[in-house]
Amino acid sequence: MDATQLLAQASDVVAAADPAGLMPARQQMALSLGWHIILACFGVAFPAIIFVMHLRGIRKNDPVALNLAKRWGKASAVLFAIGAVSGTVLSFEMGLLWPGLMGTFGDVLGLPFAFEGLAFFLEAIFLGIYLYGWGKMPPRLHLLMVLPMAITGVIGTYCVLAVNAWMNAPTGFDIAGGEVVNIEPWAVLFNQHAFLAFAHMWLAAYMVAGFSIAAVYAAGMLKGRRDRYHRLGFMVPFAFATIAALAQPFAGHFLGHDLAERQPAKLAAFEFADETADGATPLTIGGVYIDGEVKWAIEIPYLSSVAALNSFTEPVPGLDQFPEEDEPPVNFAHYSFQAMVGIGFLLLATVALYWFLRWRKVDLLRNRWFLRFMAVSGLLAVTAMEAGWIATEVGRQPWIVYGVMRTPEAAADHAGGLWLVYGGSVLLYGGMTVAAIAILRSMARRWREGAADLPSPYGPKLLAADGPAEIRDCADEKDCTAENAGAEREAAK
Repeated sequence: MDATQLLAQASDVVAAADPAGLMPARQQMALSLGWHIILACFGVAFPAIIFVMHLRGIRKNDPVALNLAKRWGKASAVLFAIGAVSGTVLSFEMGLLWPGLMGTFGDVLGLPFAFEGLAFFLEAIFLGIYLYGWGKMPPRLHLLMVLPMAITGVIGTYCVLAVNAWMNAPTGFDIAGGEVVNIEPWAVLFNQHAFLAFAHMWLAAYMVAGFSIAAVYAAGMLKGRRDRYHRLGFMVPFAFATIAALAQPFAGHFLGHDLAERQPAKLAAFEFADETADGATPLTIGGVYIDGEVKWAIEIPYLSSVAALNSFTEPVPGLDQFPEEDEPPVNFAHYSFQAMVGIGFLLLATVALYWFLRWRKVDLLRNRWFLRFMAVSGLLAVTAMEAGWIATEVGRQPWIVYGVMRTPEAAADHAGGLWLVYGGSVLLYGGMTVAAIAILRSMARRWREGAADLPSPYGPKLLAADGPAEIRDCADEKDCTAENAGAEREAAK
């Protein structure tokens, strides 16, 4: 072999190699999306939970419920502020990390991203009105300020989910001569897959928020705080989580029902179908996919075909039907999918047991083992949600736009600066995580100590050198406002 042939082979290897920006882009998006999606769940579900608690407080003249609603509003503001940072980072990352995608399909995806930005700003406005409206607005009008928060949170999340659904089932454009033409931006927002994907994620958001909030009060009850404040703080989000957990298997089934036609390789990876069976495909639990064969797995006859295809005879398409270069990372997709399903059914069984025993006059909130499980239920719900997101994204590979554009085609050709961005993001998200935990723990500690309005812990206690000694926190906000206003007048004199 002469030097010319060697150079030609080397050129082919370089041409076939992935672009330098692919790996840092994948790492960056995994970090950013995996972190931000947790906050997005609270943005979707927390306002509705606050609304129900606030409504209960008004209708029943219940100061405990009103106190919980007020405190939850402040906690949601902390999460919203941190989510605003991570969401802004994501906006820049789409163009920075995936120039091939946005350069080609920017006109297709622009409308949902624009609506998501508008929804975010409206949510921020009404969150501010709600926070500062206590004692300054008629009760029912103040309560109604929560509804725009809930609606805009849903709209913003739907827009993002519509983009992701489009990446899994692209529509609203044609390709002629290598150019994207006949663009229909509304088709991205209103396609059947987007509605189903959002329904699945919407329920997941209520599971994450519901179980996470309930976990806080379960942990408090484990420490002996078994007052009405903790029981009510547990029950309302737990009720939301219950409804979501019971409905989620149906939403997931409808979402995945046409997966055999839409993304058969993803379905084969989920089900560990290494080859197309002669009859119904068994459900495969565990195992490892090695050299085109599944080993050391537990099989349950028929269940895979029943769950995926509603059939006792039709087989799930096997991985043997696809070229190796079109297969997703099979083991990763399979275990992510099974983690989502397994944890989801565990949480479903837990809520079903709780309500059954409650019907039988058994109070599980007095059972320490149940409270211990509920104290970690939020982490379990987050894990299931993250696993489902990973299964969706990894199962779509090697396509960033399924069947149209491969992921390496969308990545940048440079890497040095992207690794620096990734390192900075790790520090940023790590710092925000520590800050969020510290702030929320500080708020909870001061609430337990009896503080009502949580003034800044380092703020001045005197309004003026000759003014009154301090402005006290008040449980009755209307009286507090009047008293503090009088103190301000005295200080001005």
